[in-house]
Amino acid sequence: MKCRHCGSSHLGPFLDLGSAPPSNSYLRPDQLDAPELWYPLIIRVCADCLLVQTEDFAARETFFSDSYAYFSSFSSSWLAHAQGYVEAMAERFGLTAESRVVEVAANDGYLLQYVKARGIPALGIEPTASTAAAARARGIEIRELFFGEDVAQALVADGWSADLTAANNVLAHVPDINDFVRGFATLLKPTGVATFEFPHLLNMVREAQFDTAYHEHYSYLSLTAVIRIFEANGLSVFDVETTPWHGGSLRVFAGRSETAAHALSPNVAAVLDAETAAGMRDLSFYAGFQTAAQRVRNDFLAFLIDCQRQGLSVAAYGAAAKGNTLMNFAGIKPDLISFVVDSNPAKQGMVMPGSRIPIVDMRELERQKPDRVVILPWNLQAEITEQISFIRDWGGKCVTAVPTLTVMP
Repeated sequence: MKCRHCGSSHLGPFLDLGSAPPSNSYLRPDQLDAPELWYPLIIRVCADCLLVQTEDFAARETFFSDSYAYFSSFSSSWLAHAQGYVEAMAERFGLTAESRVVEVAANDGYLLQYVKARGIPALGIEPTASTAAAARARGIEIRELFFGEDVAQALVADGWSADLTAANNVLAHVPDINDFVRGFATLLKPTGVATFEFPHLLNMVREAQFDTAYHEHYSYLSLTAVIRIFEANGLSVFDVETTPWHGGSLRVFAGRSETAAHALSPNVAAVLDAETAAGMRDLSFYAGFQTAAQRVRNDFLAFLIDCQRQGLSVAAYGAAAKGNTLMNFAGIKPDLISFVVDSNPAKQGMVMPGSRIPIVDMRELERQKPDRVVILPWNLQAEITEQISFIRDWGGKCVTAVPTLTVMP
């Protein structure tokens, strides 16, 4: 294996989760008698450019299929985040009806609906047919493509040179990160701005968020590594913000390197200094993550076994990809967690990959009244705890496993 950015063969260990099926490849009941594909889930760190990355075992189309089941709009707090982003960007960069906004990985139109509502021309790039169809139903123009430099050139030729591009939680999802970033350098107008949001590797390590590792996440990103990748591909980072999303994320602002149209914010140095102070430029920072993942797994498994011994029933909320990573690493099956509730109709009636736990709608909580409900998308803990507060009526309690096993009062 060679580094997907710099080509180095000096790759050290970071995390080995054995093997797992693709985390968003939910199964229909009629598929349960057929074999299920599992791939090694091994993540390494490049000693030269410090990019943390998965080993590749399958093409991207294996993970981002026509039946892709992640729809962004099912989280009300994420919708509010997207609306706030659009308002802030429109004000900061003076976006008008003469501007052009392009979102890469537009999903179901969760963000561009707010751009469209302001009368700003908007275009979404989204390769998965299921979410692209949902975006079109909102009246949003979508090109069903995987983004890269060639696609960017075609968009420019078609009049879509961008004043603003948005790329939320997609920079980690691309196998050819150099081609992907070059695409933004090509697509931007000379004074255009590209924003990228992604979970911060520093928080992933500090908070033992190993369950954010899955095959669709090709890269795990620090600002240190991102700046190197951008500079090699025609972009310069001029600002960065921190957000609480996905356990702690960065929002990076970049422009075309050749024009240098935006003043450098002191925020960039502040985040780089924080990464350096944490030891992220030293390989020893990455060496202990395996032990942290094993601790979370062992504590979670011990909790579930103890519930079984006490006769306490356990369900879960949120058929999230991170939940699949956790349950497959721990070897959880329906004898320990009987069902998973999810508000997304595209997942209801399906079965979790690997663990084979059925996915049901919210009404099942009322019917079965589980004693404990494990919140798998812990990044939405506050929102979900409020949604299912009614479980307290029968003495039910919410549980999270990451970063430490916690049973809420």
